[in-house]
Amino acid sequence: MLQRRIRLPDDKIPTQWLNLAPYLKNPPAPYLDPATYQPASPEQMAVIFPMGLLQQEMSADPWIDIPEPILDIYSMYRPTPLHRAYGLEKALGTPAKIYYKNESVSPPGSHKTNTAVAQAYYNKMEGVTRLSTETGAGQWGSALSFACKLFDLACTVYMVKVSYHQKPYRKSMINVWGAEIFPSPSDKTNAGRAILEQYPDTPGSLGIAISEAVEDAATHDDTKYSLGSVLNHVLLHQTIIGLEAKKQFDMIGESPDVVIGCVGGGSNFAGLAFPYAVDKISGKELKIIGIEPTACPTMTKGEFRYDFGDTAKMTPLIKMHTLGHDFVPPGIHAGGLRYHGLAPLLSCAIDEGLIDAIAVVQNDVFKSAVLFAQTEGIIPAPETSHAICGAIREALRAKEEGKEKTILFNFSGHGHFDMSAYDNYLAGNLIDYEYPEEKVRESLARLPKIG
Repeated sequence: MLQRRIRLPDDKIPTQWLNLAPYLKNPPAPYLDPATYQPASPEQMAVIFPMGLLQQEMSADPWIDIPEPILDIYSMYRPTPLHRAYGLEKALGTPAKIYYKNESVSPPGSHKTNTAVAQAYYNKMEGVTRLSTETGAGQWGSALSFACKLFDLACTVYMVKVSYHQKPYRKSMINVWGAEIFPSPSDKTNAGRAILEQYPDTPGSLGIAISEAVEDAATHDDTKYSLGSVLNHVLLHQTIIGLEAKKQFDMIGESPDVVIGCVGGGSNFAGLAFPYAVDKISGKELKIIGIEPTACPTMTKGEFRYDFGDTAKMTPLIKMHTLGHDFVPPGIHAGGLRYHGLAPLLSCAIDEGLIDAIAVVQNDVFKSAVLFAQTEGIIPAPETSHAICGAIREALRAKEEGKEKTILFNFSGHGHFDMSAYDNYLAGNLIDYEYPEEKVRESLARLPKIG
């Protein structure tokens, strides 16, 4: 019998998260106060984040302990299995071995739960009673709603409008776990009302939804803001993925030559890739590839500059790869990848040559997704399908070169609530869109002039 799944024993789950910052030549630049362009103080940041998470955000410690209550909840679904994709390998006729880390087994169905549980815990410990957040495709909103219910916190979710209508059952999941959800831009905040007045037919964006969630937190004393990607502490929490994967490969005496993940803000990719990036820094030969949509080419066309994390310019300024805070991408089905910015830690890793970046069109993505579903049985989320597309390309390259290699990608979430996207693909209705460079330049021209 083929060994399709490598299961890490429950008592071998990692008990620390890995912080990439101390391993980089140049750690991320400080967040800046948008009014003064001076480094933002912890007190300023504490308006929307609890101090426990801010300490992690600024930490230079390479390892940070995972509290026992978080590990207890992780044990509901972790360790997640490492799968060998024998069916996909056979269909491709490749000499490559293809493995995927299956994060879709969490209750909400994605990797997002890893940081949602942690963020809910640290907020609960500081007496917060409600969290506000944004969500793109709904994976993050689902995960945070689930985590808030476990810690008896109220939760308000602002979901990008185009995804809200594309994926109605994400709304149902969020409501089942007791949270409230609004399509963004909404009439619930000043930021939302201003956008609707200027652009009444906007499909929304993560930048807009973040503005609404941040305003909600800043104007309610009982509420903090929770972000599902981009920030250092979010990527930190996700490194349990790669740390588990390394232990699982040790169990079978192998190691990946190529590590792949889809990239929006950067959390699922960093979660798998950062533990391997440390190996690469130490001299190991390894290719690490981030895959993004051509419709939102943050890594491949964005610039590494200071920018706001949201459209209404309510967040501190962050130095990151960006397409501009007022960038509104087309309504592609990979709603979780429609963000104008990239995690500062991941931006630094790209700048130091640790990460390669590739942009792909959505028809190629869905073609890869359907092949994966037909050979491996799991229907992937549109976001995850970008990673599958990248893995297939690497496997076919190995076939052309006649070389054996081991490929690992992050299966970040299932696509059970994305079936309308598959309907559109199978009907031939998807349009491949490459965001024009001139539009990117227009947006970047409006960035703050810093440094």
